[in-house]
Amino acid sequence: MAMADLRREYSLGGLNRQELDANPFKQFENWFGQASATAHGGRWRKIGIALFKLWHAVLGHAPADVNAMVLATTTKDGRPSARTVLLKGVDDRGFIFFTNYDSRKGQELADNPNAALVFYWPELERQVCVAGRVTKLPAAESEAYFRSRPKGSRLAAWASNQSSVVRDRETLELRWREMESRFPGDDVPCPPNWGGYVLSPERIEFWQGRPSRLHDRFRYTRQADHSWVIERLSP
Repeated sequence: MAMADLRREYSLGGLNRQELDANPFKQFENWFGQASATAHGGRWRKIGIALFKLWHAVLGHAPADVNAMVLATTTKDGRPSARTVLLKGVDDRGFIFFTNYDSRKGQELADNPNAALVFYWPELERQVCVAGRVTKLPAAESEAYFRSRPKGSRLAAWASNQSSVVRDRETLELRWREMESRFPGDDVPCPPNWGGYVLSPERIEFWQGRPSRLHDRFRYTRQADHSWVIERLSP
């Protein structure tokens, strides 16, 4: 089949203005809970999600990480980059993730803190797009999260000079073993160049697939008084 012929019809449901929470963070948490099958939704929705997961298990395909999101950044002269990272928290400040501050995305965020996120949950035919400014989390908060990670991941944060050229896989694994020898116990401190960011949104858009490409799109825009205006957008 030609790439241009790949298409699907979206028919799982719709999105009405009356259904939206006035707070976009609560609306996101509602959708995230449904995507991770933890929300207190209807009985039939839960059954549908369970059947979807069973179908994937039978076919040998694991569902995608529900907290995976595409993070888009740009250099100071406007050259874009995008990659998938994992959401690690949402609160009134915004969307939280962690990384190496010396990585390409870390360097780009230092030069230009404006960034965007995209979540896509195909099993629910939903997408969330977020745009705003990124700031670093307090060091104590980053260190607390770092301590919760598996030891292997903590060692990898020390071993990897993220985004830099590495000669081969063996060099990378040797560096990891060196860190394992350096930190033989469970106490692996947080590297000084590793930590969290929070993207404080100025705009959040919720997209629900609909038949005939007449999708439902609603945009929340933050106002000067920190309230939110909700508007329906053309698909």
